[in-house]
Amino acid sequence: MSNLEKDLYPSYGFTKAHILEYYRRIAKFILPHLGDRALTFKRYPEGVDKDFFFEKRCPVHRPAWVKTAAVRLKDKEEMTVCLVNDLETLMWVENLASVELHVPLARATSPETPDSMVFDLDPGEPAGILDCARVALILRDLLGPLGLTGYAKTSGQKGLHVYVPLNRQETTFKDTKKFSRAVAEIMQKNYPDLVTAKMAKEFRQGRVFINWEQNDSKKTMICVYSLRAREKPVVSFPLAWRELQNLTGQGDPERLHVLHSEAVSRAEQQGDLFREVLMKKQQLPHL
Repeated sequence: MSNLEKDLYPSYGFTKAHILEYYRRIAKFILPHLGDRALTFKRYPEGVDKDFFFEKRCPVHRPAWVKTAAVRLKDKEEMTVCLVNDLETLMWVENLASVELHVPLARATSPETPDSMVFDLDPGEPAGILDCARVALILRDLLGPLGLTGYAKTSGQKGLHVYVPLNRQETTFKDTKKFSRAVAEIMQKNYPDLVTAKMAKEFRQGRVFINWEQNDSKKTMICVYSLRAREKPVVSFPLAWRELQNLTGQGDPERLHVLHSEAVSRAEQQGDLFREVLMKKQQLPHL
């Protein structure tokens, strides 16, 4: 461990030592969601208010005990990626000031088989996280009659993510992208003042963009329980549907931003609210 006193959240007073302690305490909850997935580091060596960089290749100076996998790129070249399967690797990653941990929807051993379909809800100003919560609740009610259960988490920034676990070997990203796009376009048609399925900025103002394109083998998502590089150490945190509904009714967007200390205490009390995403088997209906 090095530079433990370095203040990586300078406006909040949260040092690298605090970051390491957070990830140590949340380890048993986050490790199952990181396990066997190609990690993309998002590193902030000088703090969250300074420059950052993404790192997909596992650093060559890694310890010998860090597990890795080979991922094939488009030009058939192979890239060595890190797998964060244990506490020691997690601590090593955080010592590199990788404040945020991003992972794909598929495991490294089956990179073209998504475990989940995701609806990435991104608000265009002046829409905000409460609008995303309303869209998430509509999504829940739309997917239910199709025999699909979704699980919501905060992005740790402005939006929300709704994961639909599948955990079936025959699922492809082509399936999940096609299905999520169809759902997004249906919602856009029925809620034109609230939802858009189009990425272009002119369509997003005041609406929630359902980013169905995240269902792709080349894309990554912020891992549940990961810190985010904001002014405060906010966490991407799972929320039960009843809680999301109650918070939406209260109308206070700040209640939907979960700080590191709350994340640890709630996970220790409630367990992993996102565990079903790793286990629940569901099948996409034919469109």
